[in-house]
Amino acid sequence: MIEVNELTKRYGDKTAVDRLSFTVRPGAVTGFLGPNGAGKSTTLRMILGLDRPTGGTATVGGVPFREHARGLHHVGALLDAGQVHGGRTAAAHLSALARTNGIAPRRVHEVLEEVGLEDAARRRVGGFSLGMKQRLGVAAALLGDPPVLIFDEPINGMDPEGVHWVRGLFRRLAAEGRTVFLSSHLMSEMENTADHLVVIGRGRLVAAEPLKDFAARSLSAQVLVGTDQDAELTEVLTAKGASVEPAGVGRFTVTGMPAVRIGALAAEYRIALNELTTRAASLEEAFIQVTADSVEYRTGESR
Repeated sequence: MIEVNELTKRYGDKTAVDRLSFTVRPGAVTGFLGPNGAGKSTTLRMILGLDRPTGGTATVGGVPFREHARGLHHVGALLDAGQVHGGRTAAAHLSALARTNGIAPRRVHEVLEEVGLEDAARRRVGGFSLGMKQRLGVAAALLGDPPVLIFDEPINGMDPEGVHWVRGLFRRLAAEGRTVFLSSHLMSEMENTADHLVVIGRGRLVAAEPLKDFAARSLSAQVLVGTDQDAELTEVLTAKGASVEPAGVGRFTVTGMPAVRIGALAAEYRIALNELTTRAASLEEAFIQVTADSVEYRTGESR
């Protein structure tokens, strides 16, 4: 388990992380979201003991990461796949990590096989593609078979097969009862992988809740309605406060009212429906709306 309590980090007069508190529990994939400059990377670095907080605490398994002897047995992390000596082979890189953490040499072969790099074990990392470096970073995170795993943008550079593989890996690790904390700017990746979300903006907590609950915050969730009595139903729905927009002959979209309420009103006014379909709430739309006041860098269209 990862526990962050009143975590704060200041650089001079700039506050990167501001009294941030949240918990990442085992048995689920927890996504970590926030606009650029929100403080995600700084938070991850403080959890891993790479940066010292100005205030507050970040613990893994109840203690700060720095207090864990042989850290790879407790936490596996991938923050930057490019931070590997290019002159080393994949096997040499992992072997060095294994030796310094008291991990059996056979584990190097096991994780290389698990991430699909067994045939590249003797190749120098400098010749790897970004996707291969990401796989090597995942292998390093798995090396100590830790209960807690942290990944920052792990699918950058991966091909579709790699993306599919790593999604399955994260779900399997969570199903084994591990704590999986995944930071990504890709909404589609969160929708396909995460069970829970922690969302921050300008260093502060915006939301910590199940993904489906966060996505439901989208104010633009719509219901598609089909009826031969569209004029009559439109009049009823607008009188009850819903917004109605045409979507073709005998069809329209409704915002501001759930499908069950629309169906009940149609039955009450004896209006037959041909279609009543809820458009799934969009995680991206919810994210943009909820973090609108937390965006540090705006384009001209956003002002």
